[in-house]
Amino acid sequence: MFRFLTAALALAAFPALAQAQAYPSQPIRFIVPFTPGTGIDIIARTLGPRLAERLGQPVVVENRAGASGNIGTELVAKSKPDGHTILVTASTFVSNRSLFRNLPYDPAKDFAPITLSAWGTLLIAAHPSTSFASVPELIAAAKANPGKLNYGSPGVGTPHHLAMELFKNVAGVDIVHVPYKGTAGAVTDLLGGQINLMFLPIHVALPQVRAGKMKAIAVGSPQRSPLAPELPTLAEGGFPGVESDIWYAFFAPQGTPREIIARLAFELTSVLALAEIKASFRTQGLEPVASTPEAVRALVDKDLAKWERVVREAKISPE
Repeated sequence: MFRFLTAALALAAFPALAQAQAYPSQPIRFIVPFTPGTGIDIIARTLGPRLAERLGQPVVVENRAGASGNIGTELVAKSKPDGHTILVTASTFVSNRSLFRNLPYDPAKDFAPITLSAWGTLLIAAHPSTSFASVPELIAAAKANPGKLNYGSPGVGTPHHLAMELFKNVAGVDIVHVPYKGTAGAVTDLLGGQINLMFLPIHVALPQVRAGKMKAIAVGSPQRSPLAPELPTLAEGGFPGVESDIWYAFFAPQGTPREIIARLAFELTSVLALAEIKASFRTQGLEPVASTPEAVRALVDKDLAKWERVVREAKISPE
């Protein structure tokens, strides 16, 4: 009886430990703040079943799209911090703080990072009729004809948009932004020559590049992509620091017990290490990667400062 009483008192004194030992006690929700079929959705639906096997509870993916990802993200921020509601998101989670004045959450304060899951490479694709085929030639063309070249994006504030604005800022060129409502319309007009260039996810652009319907100028990642090792980076073209990869990560509501964060990080890292998961990600143009929660926190802090500067200097505001 004394042993039982001692154990009960210990658990009462350490509620987080007691909760972690019982975790998970119900199905886990992966909240994807965008529509099905996006990179975030693919990651959630690829990892969810494997995580469910390891935790012994179902993992349910819920798409809560709207307001540039803010609806689903706010839902997680206000959820009970018990590890049963998890945000699966991308780097727009951070850049939104600079774009929206009344953001209903703070990416730096309202979430507990768990782990990265992947990086997605963006590349600059151009219509075959354009006169440039390299970064120096693109810069020369833009400087010779300020305001004459244009570029498309899936919308204001998207990674594609912010990446080009960062590039324009560093290169000191004037290229006109043409925002679309989604990727499909922008790609159609790039193929048709109505716009000159744009940043595109590498797995979207490469089939068109290899069919001769687009030409690839450079990738925005720090290193060359294994999907197209022949393509130079922007740094190799003379613009180091213009890194525009999209990162994907998992977050829990702030206040989630550290023991639960550690368990989720361990299990997700283990799943990401599986050969079949790596192969599945790479067919979608995603490079699987795991990290510590501390590394995610450092990346969030770094990108908050980076995109705040880009948004301010380019005078970007959401539509």
